[in-house]
Amino acid sequence: MFRSLSLNLALMLCGSAFAAPTEQPLTGCAAKRAEIAGKLEEARARGDQNAVAGLQTALDKSKANCTDDGLAQQRAQRVIDAEKEVSRREKDLRKALDKGDAEKLEKRKTKLAEARAELEQAKRELAE
Repeated sequence: MFRSLSLNLALMLCGSAFAAPTEQPLTGCAAKRAEIAGKLEEARARGDQNAVAGLQTALDKSKANCTDDGLAQQRAQRVIDAEKEVSRREKDLRKALDKGDAEKLEKRKTKLAEARAELEQAKRELAE
């Protein structure tokens, strides 16, 4: 009886290991649609009809128009634009340093930090 129980347990464990392969995370348009669908369900749960309407429109447009290649191009362009923004903010910071205006210096540092954060976000999205 012990051998039978052990054998059954071993078979169940092996069977479950083969029956439940690890799922790959969604990428591209599928990930975008899943994110929108999740937000849509949250809005429905909150009863936020304005958000539901907007998210439903976004989901419909994503289903109709999103392609993985197009999304990759948009994300690559966003990285390029963010890099230009970081460059512009660095230039602004150098000008503020040259003038020695402490108030402008702090504003420029803050704006540069925000631009760098947007660039990192854009890079993460491009990698998805």
